[in-house]
Amino acid sequence: MANVPTALLGLLEPQPSHGYELKREYDTLFGQDRPLPFGQVYSTLGRLERDGQVVVEGAEPGAGPERKRYAITDAGVRRLEEWLREPEPPHPHLQTVLFVKVMLALLSGRSAAAFLDVQRAAHLQRMRELTAIRKAGPLSRIVLADYELFHLEADLRWIDLTAARLDQLAEEYGR
Repeated sequence: MANVPTALLGLLEPQPSHGYELKREYDTLFGQDRPLPFGQVYSTLGRLERDGQVVVEGAEPGAGPERKRYAITDAGVRRLEEWLREPEPPHPHLQTVLFVKVMLALLSGRSAAAFLDVQRAAHLQRMRELTAIRKAGPLSRIVLADYELFHLEADLRWIDLTAARLDQLAEEYGR
């Protein structure tokens, strides 16, 4: 999931927006599988306002409560620029859930091969779903689907390599 405060700052930078508009744009770009709750949008905007990174440019009456129009401040632009310049730390994932399940299956005498087969099928199903998303567009979703597809491909290579080494792993751990 995206860093919500900085994502909202980035969405506000081109032009001021209402919370509802920000939520809709966030969900379209980043929240296809996990839409951002309205409460989180407004609580985040409140914190950003408190911290001087956004200001309310005005309010308009609506069917419900007044609709506040938020704008990014210079401090908000600086925070966004700093965040965009910082690389994300690569996570080595040395003890992923997949690895833990394989090892526990081996240690308990259960079939690690069966687990890997089921996991492979789940990965392939997700890859089919992502391929359909890629065909439907738009480009922002295609790029995001590519990102997940490449990670799934790496997982599948690991699954296949691990499946080929199960006998050696079982021998190494005396099971």
